[in-house]
Parts: sequence; structure tokens; C-alpha cells
Amino acid sequence: MAWIRVALLFLLIVANTCLHVVPILLVTLVKLVLPVQRLKVACNPLLTGCAESWIGVNNWMWDAFTRTRLDLEGDLDLQRDGHYLVLANHQSWVDILVLQKAFNRRIPFLRFFLKRQLFWVPLLGLAWWALDFPFMGRYTPKQVAKNPALARRDIESTRRACEKFRAIPVSIMNFIEGTRFAQAKHQRQSSPYRHLLKPKSGGVAFVLDAMGQGLQAIIDVSIAYPAGIPSLVDLMANRVPEVRVQVRQRLIPADLAGGDYQNDRAFRARFQQWMNGLWVEKDADLGRMLGRTDGE
Repeated sequence: MAWIRVALLFLLIVANTCLHVVPILLVTLVKLVLPVQRLKVACNPLLTGCAESWIGVNNWMWDAFTRTRLDLEGDLDLQRDGHYLVLANHQSWVDILVLQKAFNRRIPFLRFFLKRQLFWVPLLGLAWWALDFPFMGRYTPKQVAKNPALARRDIESTRRACEKFRAIPVSIMNFIEGTRFAQAKHQRQSSPYRHLLKPKSGGVAFVLDAMGQGLQAIIDVSIAYPAGIPSLVDLMANRVPEVRVQVRQRLIPADLAGGDYQNDRAFRARFQQWMNGLWVEKDADLGRMLGRTDGE
């Protein structure tokens, strides 16, 4: 019965995706051929509205077909027309659905930095491109050492994306661990955190530099799965009893809002120290969220 349930729910998700991606692509086509910049900008609310409706239907299916409880706590005084940088720990593809359920129509539409290979995902890749999701190379240190131009390519991609985001309400999402948490990765890194991999500060620094004073706050999100880290199949099969989410709004330190992370060693050290401090607090939050019982 679980597999029948998963198959039917998967078909509903595919149908919902097709239903919304088609108008997104049509509006994008119109936007591309319009001769006046002001008319192009006027298409943005239509694209965002389609995307939020797409997520809204997915969220309805979460409520209708699972008993997964989302326990959301923290600073939820948020603005739909704001400009935010959203940071979160990363454990599963379910994280993305959790973030969308927690924040859809509560803050501006979430845009993720994606691996360039994801552009080729059927339908979704085109939809992400149409919605101005930034596609990044995500090169390894070894690749960058052989060809330093690769690092500059991702920096320029970040700057181009942020230039677009200045003109619209936006929530820029970054999983700063760079990959999903796993015990094997945790051990290979010798991570000093109990529930987290080491943070990668460069992407956050580049966004803060490119956006300047355009960002009003950081939304720091901690996601915990008390019953264990689930897969998407676990969620669809109704095997995830609860997800706990802690939200903290953080002011962006003025001295870190702009700086040459790549070439200024002192600035880079100061930025990494600040990021490591956030990660210490996040690790403690996750310990509390995973350790408490439902009655607490």
C-alpha cells in the first residue's frame, strides 16, 4: 500500500508541475520578446504568482496526504516584500519542501543556487531558469587550483543573479554546508560540530558583497528531523511524523556587508570567524530540537 500511495502522490506532483510550468514558460517567452524594459519587469509578479501557486498546491498535498507535523518556532515577523538571505543546514531533499512549506507567501519567493547540471532536469530545469535561479559550477578545490578562472566564473554568476534581484523582492537561499549531511562526510571533515558539516563561507560573502545594502536581514533556519533524516519517498509514504524548524532573524554586520573575500586574507578570516559563530549556535539549537520531547 505504501508504494501505491507513493506512486499516486508522485503522479499528482508531476501533474501539478506540468500545470504550473507551462504558464511560467509562456510568460517567460513573452518577457523575452517584449521591447520595453518596464514591460519586462511587469512580468515578474506573474512569474512569482505562478511559482507560489505551484508550491501552494504542493503544500496542500503535504497536508492532505501526510500526517507530518511542521513545528515552526522563532522570529516569524517577516515581510512578503523584503530582501532576505536565507541560510539553512542541509540533510535531505526534503529540506527544500520544508522551507517552501514554512515560508511560501510569508517571505518573497525562495530562489536557490543550483548546480549547473540541474538545468537539464526535465521541465524543472527550464522552470528554474525562467524564475532566475542562479546556476553555479560548484567546482572542487582541485579543479579551481588547475584553472583559477573557474572560481571567477561562479563569482560573476553570483553578481549577475544579484543584479537581477536588486529590482524585486527576493529571498536568496543558500545551503552553506555545500552538500547534504551524512555521517561519513562528517567524519572525513573532522567537523567540530555534532549535527553539522563545516560551513562554506565564500558563497555567503559573495552575495553580501554583490547585494550591498539591498538585503535587510539574514533568516537563519535550523531544520531537525527527530525520527531520523528522511528521504522524499519517506515523506510521500507518510513515514515522517514531525519536522522541527527554528527561525532566527539576524542583522547583517556592517563590516561584513562588503569586502574582498577572495583576495583580502584578513577580511576572509573575520568572515569565517563570524560564520563559525553562527554555526556553533545552530549546532546547539539542533541539539535542543532533537533532544526535547513533544511535551516540552
